[in-house]
This record gives sequence, structure tokens and C-alpha cells, in this order.
Amino acid sequence: MHVLVTGGAGFIGSHVVDALVARGDTVTVLDNLTERVHPTRAWPQHLTDACRRVRGDVTERDDWLAALHDAHAVVHLAAYQDYQADFSRFAHVNDVGTALLYELLVERGQPLHCVVAASSQAVYGEGAYTCPEHGRQYPPLRSPKRLARGLWDPVCFACGGPLDPQASTEDRPAPTNAYGISKLAAEAYALTLGARYEIPTVALRFSIIQGPRQSPANAYSGVLRAFVGHVQHGGRPVVFEDGRQRRDYTHVRDAVSAVLTALDRPDAVGRAFNVGSGQVTSVLDYARALLDALGSSLEPDVSGRYRVGDTRHVWSDTSRLRTLGWRPSGTLPEIIHDYLAWPGAAPNFRNWSSRALQRMESTGAVLRADSR
Repeated sequence: MHVLVTGGAGFIGSHVVDALVARGDTVTVLDNLTERVHPTRAWPQHLTDACRRVRGDVTERDDWLAALHDAHAVVHLAAYQDYQADFSRFAHVNDVGTALLYELLVERGQPLHCVVAASSQAVYGEGAYTCPEHGRQYPPLRSPKRLARGLWDPVCFACGGPLDPQASTEDRPAPTNAYGISKLAAEAYALTLGARYEIPTVALRFSIIQGPRQSPANAYSGVLRAFVGHVQHGGRPVVFEDGRQRRDYTHVRDAVSAVLTALDRPDAVGRAFNVGSGQVTSVLDYARALLDALGSSLEPDVSGRYRVGDTRHVWSDTSRLRTLGWRPSGTLPEIIHDYLAWPGAAPNFRNWSSRALQRMESTGAVLRADSR
């Protein structure tokens, strides 16, 4: 099978390419080599030579046409991610790019075995909670006034009491930032147009994917990259809020196996699936696990900074994908070990983590709670 992988030079994409080539598929990669992910704008060394490469953008018709030539399936991973307020760019890249794919497939009458469209856990916003008295709830965006006072947790809409966070299932998306909104819209384009025009389509809502090949230059590429960067340059890992926010961190190997499952299982078509680790970890525990792995005696930097539009607790219920035989196997220690063993994680003279933090603070994407 000839598979087109968009964003195939990137973190998840390059691992997917490796897996496809290893099982005997022919692969084309479409990637624009954006500077914020690939600082040299060159094809990365970790991308196998066993794939056809098309340098281009998913918002450009001619680039799609060049990449789609003879393709039997598409793994659409290319996306714009950031913490900045350039809201229209999220829509332009993530939504227009996805809609353009289906426009061209319909126009050309190109039959495909499957399209696997990458979505995100960000579509759940604050996620699911329960109140002991008032039951299951889906809190809205957290109040800026509460965040400014360092009051991090959502509260019950009825009694104002504490809520107990729960795993998010696929039935209740409610994004609270531009990235999440754009991914939900892109997913809707893919699943709806796929069903209407009989283009088999699967959406995968990835949780926080971690591991080797995460770009050290990309501010959005994961908390592990940021933690390692700070420590390598003599700083402490910067932890937002109080560090007690909980997430599921997923090994990139498990994301790849989810993509292959989606490609190979006809009963996956027309559905959205969560892809998560099944393990819940606080950000503070993650930072301490990394420091232990590095043999560092430092303590995390917990100073009341917080990201605007971020969520408090969110992790995914993966029961739906497990019914197809998929199982995650990566652990947090393995994620940390594999990232640190990757040559690209070696210390670099550019302090990307501090630069990214300074940029977010200067633009108001990161604020600090009033500790008085």
C-alpha cells in the first residue's frame, strides 16, 4: 500500500513513516519543514531515505496534488500548534488544510483505502468531572479572575464545591482554546465529508504524545522537551500552576500502533478514538521523575505561572480503541529514558526552552498568579 503521511518529517510522523516502511508499505511524506519545528528548514536526519519526499504545505492545492499521486491511504498529521493568539492561523492550517484534502479527493475521484486524521485530546477542554452531590459535569473555561488568584481547580456549578476529575470519553468534546477548536473542526470535516463521499476515515484524538524526535525548538512539542531544556542550561524545570494538574503522557510508539490499527481495521471507519496511556501523572511528579533520571538534586520551579487557555486535569478513556485490539505499553520512565537516549536531545547552545517561555510571557500567553 502507498501511504501519504503529512507532517511526516516531524515527531509522530517520522515514527509512523518508519513503521509503514518496516511493514513493506511505500511512503510519501508531505511536510513544509516549518522553522519553528525544523530550525534549519532541512529534512531531518531521522527521516528515512526509504520514502518519497514532497516539500509543501497542506494549505496549497498543488502541493497536495503532488503528494497524493498514486496514494492509497493518507495519514494526516500536519497541523499548526502554538500558545499564541494567532487564531486565524489555526483555522487556516488545520481546518482549511483538511477540507482541501477532501475537496481534491472528491474532485479527482481518487479512491482511498483510508484516511487517518489526527485530532487531539485538546477537544475536551477542561474534561469531565463529578460532584458528589450534583453528578457528572463538564466545566467551562476556567475564570481568569480565579486563575489570577491562584485558584486552579474548577468548582461545581451548583454548590461551588470541589470536583473529582474523570477520564474523558469520546462523546463530549468541548474545546477551550483555538487549537482545540480547530482540531475539532478538522475532525468534523474529515468524518462528515468522509461519510458523505464514501472516503473511509478515522479520527484519532491523541493525548500528550512524548518520546524521541520531539523538536527542542518547538514550544508546543511537549513538557518533557521543555523540562530537559531548562535543566541542560542550568535552570530548573518550569512547572505551571501548582504542578498538581493531571495528564496522561503517551509513548510515541503507542501513537504509531494506534495509526496502524486505524489503517487496518475496517470497523474503525467513521469513528473518533482516544489515544492515551491509561496512566495518570501529575506535572510535578513528571518533573521530579525527570530530575531523578538526570541525577539532579534540583527542585522544580513552581512560581504561579500559568498558560492562558490551558486545562487543569484531563486524561482519556481509551476503551473504544481497546475494543479493536489496541493496547498502550509505554511507561513514563520509558518515555523519559527514550527521549534522553535520542541524540537530538543532547545539550544545544540555543536555550530553546527559556526562549519559548520568555516569548509566551512577553505576549501574555503565560501569566503569573498574584501570590499576595
